[in-house]
Amino acid sequence: MTIDAKHYDVIVAPVITEKATTASEHNKVVFKVAGKASKPQIKEAVEKLFDVKVKSVNTLVRKGKTKVFRGQFGSQSDTKRAIVTLEEGHRIDVTTGL
Repeated sequence: MTIDAKHYDVIVAPVITEKATTASEHNKVVFKVAGKASKPQIKEAVEKLFDVKVKSVNTLVRKGKTKVFRGQFGSQSDTKRAIVTLEEGHRIDVTTGL
């Protein structure tokens, strides 16, 4: 099975937070994805890269925040995240990487 390079452009990074770790107990994995990525593209990329079966994909856009660092104002950019629900019996260990 060959992995297309475009799948690596869709999935940017796993999200490792307390909330994402709690979701993993319910067979869900959270990824940071490309801003233009659609749900079918995300589903295909996860299935090909991790060799798992995806039940559903939910997406959200986390709006960037304004921060102050040493008196200088800066803003974080918006990030798109995907919550991927896996079929029963399939698992992804995001701590190992790709």
